[in-house]
Amino acid sequence: MLETGPIERFKKVGNYSSYCRKVPTTWLSNNKRKGKGNSKNGNKYLSWAFAEAAEFARRYDDNAKAFFNRKAAKIKTTVAYAALSHKLARAAFYVM
Repeated sequence: MLETGPIERFKKVGNYSSYCRKVPTTWLSNNKRKGKGNSKNGNKYLSWAFAEAAEFARRYDDNAKAFFNRKAAKIKTTVAYAALSHKLARAAFYVM
């Protein structure tokens, strides 16, 4: 909460997730990828904190473990970790 600052500056939960670096950056034009960028925008400390929280939640919370296992069965485990940390960032936004 101290790292985020006033939560009112984020209009939507997606803006907060982007600030936490939990949303992939895409530049599209005419449905064609036009490069990468903005991967270092946002707060690196919140990104790290939510990644650690995702690992902790996966180990000790049954709901988080079930979510992670469902994702990991379909996609790579690193993407499953990212999805879990994104979900935790969204939850933190609504709690604040």
